[in-house]
Amino acid sequence: MIEIVSPERCTGCNICVHACPTNVFEAVASAPPRIARQSDCQTCFMCELYCPEDALYVAPNADQSAPVSESDPLVQSLIGSYRSTIGWGKGRQPTAGGDMSFELLKRVH
Repeated sequence: MIEIVSPERCTGCNICVHACPTNVFEAVASAPPRIARQSDCQTCFMCELYCPEDALYVAPNADQSAPVSESDPLVQSLIGSYRSTIGWGKGRQPTAGGDMSFELLKRVH
């Protein structure tokens, strides 16, 4: 579930507002988007994935909010971590080439 939009990292581009399939965010003039409908978050990670500033944190628990503080060092390391893990962004190596799940499908068919 979406937990953080970092006001320090966010540039207000609103890409997350448009990427979210369940309309969780509201654009705010001259400010970071607001998490307006957190309970609608399906934990799809699309907002975090498309955020070019790594300013979002989506907690892996889709059923309930897990209150976190952006000042917590652990949380600091998690903000934007999904995007980093899959290799999206400048200077990162994509990880899709190492995914062998297609082999399972090939064997089933």
